[in-house]
Amino acid sequence: MTKNGISYRDAGVDIDAGNALVERIKPAAAATARPGVMDALGGFGALFDLRAAGYDDPVLVAATDGVGTKLRIAIDTGHLDGIGQDLVAMCVNDLVCQGAEPLFFLDYFATGKLSVDEGARVVEGIARGCRQAGCALIGGETAEMPGMYHDGDFDLAGFAVGAMQRGTALPRGVTDGDVLLGLASDGVHSNGYSLVRKVAERAGLGWDADSPFGAGALGQGLLAPTRLYVKPALAAIRAGGVHALAHVTGGGITENLPRVLPEGLGARIDLSAWRLPPVFGWLARAGGIDQAEMLKTFNCGIGMILAVATDRAEALEALLADQGEIVHRIGQVTAGEGVRYSGTLA
Repeated sequence: MTKNGISYRDAGVDIDAGNALVERIKPAAAATARPGVMDALGGFGALFDLRAAGYDDPVLVAATDGVGTKLRIAIDTGHLDGIGQDLVAMCVNDLVCQGAEPLFFLDYFATGKLSVDEGARVVEGIARGCRQAGCALIGGETAEMPGMYHDGDFDLAGFAVGAMQRGTALPRGVTDGDVLLGLASDGVHSNGYSLVRKVAERAGLGWDADSPFGAGALGQGLLAPTRLYVKPALAAIRAGGVHALAHVTGGGITENLPRVLPEGLGARIDLSAWRLPPVFGWLARAGGIDQAEMLKTFNCGIGMILAVATDRAEALEALLADQGEIVHRIGQVTAGEGVRYSGTLA
């Protein structure tokens, strides 16, 4: 190389920063270890032993997701500590709907210029989410790509793998009359934020404005992390009587519940069975959003729905409450197609 040659760092990629990030996040990743993990971070791939995890005839289930434009609010406000939990939850909450136990998670963090501190805060949040879900953070990728992102911007994707014993996949056995149990959400979770941001713009509110639906600033209030339903859902599945689970994400109850119902079956939902959380009331009022649009865009206070056998509903409701969930009987499975609503969101 000549004395006028350039380095990778001159081109905008700092390998030393990437190595520093890996070293900083190693303790957080190690804290997520569970039976089946075979090695630490740093290899070209990550190994996992299904037999050591307790499976002798496993079926693997995989899921991938991001956090959508909620990430824009996190970046703009600098509140990055919860966005990693969002990433984990959006993947593992889907896995458990198949009846699978999440085993391990990998993340992809892409940015124009790597900030070790910001990257570590995000990945440490991912590790906290993994611990709550009982899965191991066994690998990931940090990509520093100058010219691909504006200064300070980054993107996230997550990948989760779970397992179940062969023959135990959900949905299974859903019948007319099954009781629908709704588990409360912790806010908007990680869907509909393009509309959320439009409502805030229409209302003339910046992220540092006082929240119109709670204490603190608007941006921080909108960044409440997605709730992780994995451990309570698995406990309910193992107790028996759970026929299906629906994670209420983009598309709301209207689009997600029918995904787990057999052909010829639909659902009747009583909207008066739970109170609409204040954040959704503000969105509806400030955005002039009608009820039908709210129900097919946001979770509206119900983040996970279980279809359960009638004779098991009371016991499962108690079990889920003991697991720390706020549980509502929101309706039942019926003959017909789609979701029919009674009452109003209030």
